[in-house]
Amino acid sequence: MLNRQLKEAVIRILPRVQKPAQYIGGELNSVVKDHRQVRGRICLSFADTYTLGMSHHGLQVLYSILNKDPQWACERAFMPWLDMETEMRQAGIPLYSLETFTPLRDFDIVGFSLQYEVCYTNILTMLDLGGIALFSKDRTLADPLVICGGPGAQNPEVLAPFVDVFVIGDGEESLPWLVDKWVTLKEQGGKSRSDMIAELVASVADAGWLPWAYAPQFYEPKYHADGTLAAMQRTRSDVPQEIFACIIRRDFDQIPLPIPPIVPNVETTHDRIPIEIMRGCPWQCRFCQSTVIKRPLRIRSVDTIVNAALQSYLATGYDEVSLLSLSSSDYPYFEELVQKMHEVFNPLGVNVSFPSLRVNHQLRTLPRLIKGVRQHGLTLAPEVARDDMREQIRKPVRNEDLYEGCREAFLNGWKGVKLYFMVGLPGERRIDLDGIVEMSETIARIGKEVRGRYAEVTASVSNFVPKPHTPYQWNGMQTREYLEWAGEYLRRRRRIRSVRIKQHDIERSLLEGILTRGDRRVAPLIYEAWCRGARLDAWDECFRPQIWWQALNHLGLDFAWYVHRNRPISEVLPWDHINVKKGREYLEKEQKRSLLQLEVLAAAVSETNQSDGNALGQMESADKLPHPSACRA
Repeated sequence: MLNRQLKEAVIRILPRVQKPAQYIGGELNSVVKDHRQVRGRICLSFADTYTLGMSHHGLQVLYSILNKDPQWACERAFMPWLDMETEMRQAGIPLYSLETFTPLRDFDIVGFSLQYEVCYTNILTMLDLGGIALFSKDRTLADPLVICGGPGAQNPEVLAPFVDVFVIGDGEESLPWLVDKWVTLKEQGGKSRSDMIAELVASVADAGWLPWAYAPQFYEPKYHADGTLAAMQRTRSDVPQEIFACIIRRDFDQIPLPIPPIVPNVETTHDRIPIEIMRGCPWQCRFCQSTVIKRPLRIRSVDTIVNAALQSYLATGYDEVSLLSLSSSDYPYFEELVQKMHEVFNPLGVNVSFPSLRVNHQLRTLPRLIKGVRQHGLTLAPEVARDDMREQIRKPVRNEDLYEGCREAFLNGWKGVKLYFMVGLPGERRIDLDGIVEMSETIARIGKEVRGRYAEVTASVSNFVPKPHTPYQWNGMQTREYLEWAGEYLRRRRRIRSVRIKQHDIERSLLEGILTRGDRRVAPLIYEAWCRGARLDAWDECFRPQIWWQALNHLGLDFAWYVHRNRPISEVLPWDHINVKKGREYLEKEQKRSLLQLEVLAAAVSETNQSDGNALGQMESADKLPHPSACRA
């Protein structure tokens, strides 16, 4: 049921915007249904651009599952670029779905995937453009149910005023159930919107699950005099006291992959076929939120993966297949999978990529296994460069395996390596920063030994942000001054020109810090920044950090208190009522073990090199935290 009038209005403005093809829909393998023939309509809305959203595997998975059920019409919407937003507002065009050009306000459910905290103002833009009230309290029965899921839902409080229901955990089974329940409640009628939402979240347990749906309007935070959270109290007794993560109940091999996947109209960030081979990670790195929230470990069979990849290739014509997981080389049948994939896809000239490889013994054999296919650079995530710090973060990586794996890669035709590191970890010392440069330059020299010239090595350095539901959730984030010093120190230490040090934007990392560690009192900051023009903050050309810092000062929020403060283990955290997998007791034990290890690290440095060891000693005391007014424009 195409809205032809709206589509024609859109077409008239397309000559004035960049990449107009991203706004017209009609992609190969997209699904268009007549709304008059279905029970309910849901719009999966990605809070970033089309080029990023169409690269997101989870979006295609949920889209495929819902559209295979004849009861539902599932469609898509994305955040328009700045030029398109301006044109739409000037022409009075609402944000619409790509399948039928239906305004967002006309759907039964509008769902957002929360992949990156700095994209939260995009949700407000999309709601506003779609004709939906920004605040949950202002919506009526005529409005869609606004839901959110994804990693950002692990701390839902900063978005609480804007969202009706958060879905925690796996979405493949929870979302179809939620759609059916909400549409049934609408069909039955006779209740207020608030009562319908309460019945929705209360009914999850009746369906045999632990409660995974969280409606923040029914929970009220109570605070101590010092500003810390005292408790999260229910305002009605029929909603759950605690929320848990949904875990799919079927065998993972039986959860359908999106076949055939949609082929975007324009080139996207990851322009290839993604196949999720494993969910979860067998390791328990202390810094990693994903390894916590994606438990338990679940795998697909080799045959399922190969067949899905081949069917997707035949339905799309892509020339690359990407095997996805948190750590692809930890897949238990990794060598068999690699061999079968290349038996099938080598003759077709289709590349097989592994975007997430663990540095282990298998890294030594991987280059030989996939020899003969065009090579991208090898991408590895050692995170830190010294063994003692790896014990602290619980990432079992051996430098010997990394160096020999890189050597094999260079012998088999690879030309470059990209390494992911972090700075600002608890207990970080100057020798840890030295190690980043030393490791990068060692790999460059190995390239010269093998190929006669230094290898191209990129050290991508992120600024550590302690995440909810990790053992480091009680640790404060490092200050702007420290992160600037650390980045400059790394760049000064570099001696080989083929090695590049690329540090993530510090202002964006600090913004991520307050949005990931904040409570419900941070929600007005998102609204105020949006009102002041914050848009597409994940994009360098759009990010204007001064908007956020000015809004923060205007509201009188204490940035350092939220971001840099070390929190005692006894403190109630804003996300404690969201129980993820192993729970708080496990995280407390890991935090205490971490503190003991930090004492050992500090003592070792003190004994061996008091003047050089501790990077924190090169800076002012971490207790002297910057006030937001010190933030640069």
